Amino acid sequence: MEALKKNPAWKSRRGPVVLVIMDGVGYGKYREGDAVADSKMDHLTAIKAKSPNTRLKAHGTAVGLPSDEDMGNSEVGHNAMGCGRVFNQGAALVSKSIAAGAMFEGTAWKEIVANVKNSQIDGQRPSTIHFIGLFSDGNVHSHLDHLKAMIIQAKKDGAKRVVVHVLFDGRDVGETSALEYVDPFEDFLKELSDSSFDAKIGSGGGRMWITMDRYGADWSMVDRGWQCHVLGTARQFASTREAVETYRKEIPGIIDQDLKEFVIARDGKPIGTIEDGDSVVYFNFRGDRALEMTAAFEENNFDKFDRKRRPKVCYAGMMEYDGDLHVPSRYLVSPPAIDRTLGEYLAATGVRTLAISETQKFGHVTYFFNGNRTGKFDDKLETYIEIKSDIVPFEQRPWMKCADIADQVIEAIHSGKYDFIRLNFPNGDMVGHTGIYQAVVCSMEAMDLQLGRIAKAVDESGAVMLITADHGNSDDMYEHDKKTGAVSLKSDGTPRAKTAHSLNPVPCIIYDPEYQGEYSNDPKENCLNEGLGISSVAATCIQLLGYVPPVDYDKSALIGK
Repeated sequence: MEALKKNPAWKSRRGPVVLVIMDGVGYGKYREGDAVADSKMDHLTAIKAKSPNTRLKAHGTAVGLPSDEDMGNSEVGHNAMGCGRVFNQGAALVSKSIAAGAMFEGTAWKEIVANVKNSQIDGQRPSTIHFIGLFSDGNVHSHLDHLKAMIIQAKKDGAKRVVVHVLFDGRDVGETSALEYVDPFEDFLKELSDSSFDAKIGSGGGRMWITMDRYGADWSMVDRGWQCHVLGTARQFASTREAVETYRKEIPGIIDQDLKEFVIARDGKPIGTIEDGDSVVYFNFRGDRALEMTAAFEENNFDKFDRKRRPKVCYAGMMEYDGDLHVPSRYLVSPPAIDRTLGEYLAATGVRTLAISETQKFGHVTYFFNGNRTGKFDDKLETYIEIKSDIVPFEQRPWMKCADIADQVIEAIHSGKYDFIRLNFPNGDMVGHTGIYQAVVCSMEAMDLQLGRIAKAVDESGAVMLITADHGNSDDMYEHDKKTGAVSLKSDGTPRAKTAHSLNPVPCIIYDPEYQGEYSNDPKENCLNEGLGISSVAATCIQLLGYVPPVDYDKSALIGK
């Protein structure tokens, strides 16, 4: 790996370059429901008023997704910022593989099908292909079209039985939209089933209650998912609709992501337990919330909870969720090959780096920022700090750990130990997903206090700060009519909460208190490049560090003089 070349026209600064990623903070399209605009963020406003700034695209094709109707997310966002270029990402890769037939010609798929065709559980019923994953078309973790295509192909390839274990969304789609997906999907399965093929939903629950934990934040979620999908020990219902309607009646105000676990049963017996000889496909293409359940299926010395029994199955993920550890061992679609990331270039150049966030986004500011790479490029040059997140609903602690993160960053700025510091404040995304407006405003104002503290340290140390975001969320907290823009209302007349990411642009603010004339810097003028995506962050950081960006990196936001 070659080192970056010094920019002879750049005058050095006394302090480091500080990249602040305000996760889930964009510029809202609608005034109503924009919790960012509604928040009293005096420090951010003051910084922006005296700094060159622009807006960056953080969704759709700008981050490698299939179309500009697709919301950005933290994974592809950090990939783009850390890699300096745009790579085709999960949804696009999977859709392309299915359309070309490549997935079904691959070894992994053939092994999944062959396993159930060659196995018998008890000599009577055929072995089953189980599909576990996020049950929506949000296109952030998964897409129902991918699931349907695999079920159709399973039947064509001679599988006799399919069971789907649904994880309700309510986060990347409408917060109470579960039945809008359940009913047509049940019709799809019914139409596909016949005397030689049987396909049913076997279990399920909300994505924030079972199965889809990440970063080891709450293994009890995965335990509940294992008990539900594998062992079938959850509360029994006659149908998925009955389960959803019952929980909504029993727990007023519950949204889909929090729905309790359930199994479908006949005559008191769960229909979809996972047994020896079965095959299992985790059909999420995004890896962060798939790794833990994958570990439960694949690891021999697993100690996070008592599995009670571990069925001997043929297991596959939709994609390789960890490219360094090669997890899972079998996957249907290969992830993009990302090389020459910002982190790798900085290590090769001898730049001393700190990456820091709390648990909820620690993997984003490290693993995803480094191009889906586990570990460091150079142990001597890089420091990673994870601040443990609280295991409580985010609306109960909307400030999260932003003060703790700021404490460490301020100390690092003053220490002189680092040339480049990158941090992620998760508040705007994690609290934004709750749909609780007051909590989001609280989270924004708490984060703003920390921005003010960091800005003061930047002033004192002669550092440079680049403030941006990976995607929008808190800027779009209400559902709006797509044609009229009017706020969608619930039956009680209150706004219908939106818990998904937005399609809105995000900030790019360059705060350089010891500016020395190397680039256009008048906030009253159009002095940053416009029309860029967040992939431009990498080249911008390289320039601010005094180096020349690689020629194939996407253009920096800075306009040279």
